[in-house]
Amino acid sequence: MELGLYTFADVDPNAIDKGAEGRRRLANLLEEIELADQVGLDVFGLGEHHRPDYAASAPAVILAAAASRTAKIRLSSAVTVLSSDDPVRVFQQFSTLDLLSNGRAEIMAGRGSFIESFPLFGQSLDDYDQLFSEKLDLLLAIRETEKVTWLGELRPPINDRGVYPRPLQDPLPLWIAVGGTPQSVARAGALGLPMALAIIGGEPRRFAPLFDLYREAARRAGPDVAKLKTSINVHGFIADTTEKAADQFYGPQAEVMNRIGRERGWGPTNRAHFDQARSPTGNLFLGDPETVAEKIVAHQKLFRNDRFLLQMAIGPMPHDQIMRGIELYGTRVAPLVRKALAEEGERSQPASA
Repeated sequence: MELGLYTFADVDPNAIDKGAEGRRRLANLLEEIELADQVGLDVFGLGEHHRPDYAASAPAVILAAAASRTAKIRLSSAVTVLSSDDPVRVFQQFSTLDLLSNGRAEIMAGRGSFIESFPLFGQSLDDYDQLFSEKLDLLLAIRETEKVTWLGELRPPINDRGVYPRPLQDPLPLWIAVGGTPQSVARAGALGLPMALAIIGGEPRRFAPLFDLYREAARRAGPDVAKLKTSINVHGFIADTTEKAADQFYGPQAEVMNRIGRERGWGPTNRAHFDQARSPTGNLFLGDPETVAEKIVAHQKLFRNDRFLLQMAIGPMPHDQIMRGIELYGTRVAPLVRKALAEEGERSQPASA
């Protein structure tokens, strides 16, 4: 199983000098990606947002900077808000990233968890579903062939035009990111595309039927289910002790969830909610390395996921704490998880004659 990180590059939305604040966060972010590569993590994802509390409105640009400072780690969006972007430019940007990174780029496409990009780029929310469906269709066509002929309703047509540059990876990896909507899950399976499921609330166990739905949709449509990859993307934190992890992560995570909650009409969170969420059955993957590794392994048995992405850099998390968390993730958690899964795989193999 691949182990990695993702973030939205949170900044202080109330900073007076927003340029200086953005520069600080992006400099720290590049150090975090570089360390993740050095300690042997597999993937780093960067989410696209167009809000004052996030600095990553152009993930491909930041990931291109990271490509020059890393050697092995895969570089992905998490997510690209495809509905409000142009699939031609998305493909060109990530194809360029693929060339710069020697074949380490990925696109994780989704509809996004916020709506700011729609009016910003002149898109109507009335077309929310159709925009994603059409633009995904066009992106798949571009990925499939060098010269594209395509016709839709919400974007001008393309008639036998080439899209360049072409990526080193053929095809360029494309994941579909979903938030738990069964229709989105089934579509990803029917298209034979890898699926990443965000689990940021409730008990993860309740999402297990969605993985069954995904695999059944793929089986019905014809793709080889055994070759389809799945990921869970979650919140959490790793520190030297479980108590330290909880104390360090609670404040920043609560600040972000309460800020978003006020916008969406959610009730405020509190420490009791947080402590329940970090229990073995909760949605937060948080604690010392042994605790987090054990929870990752337990949920891999439940979901049979091929990838696990952890969002540790959330809200005003101090950079030194994030760096220590990444170090522990790569040097302590990852070896424990890989060893446990390897042993499980050996036990599941039939005995030789």
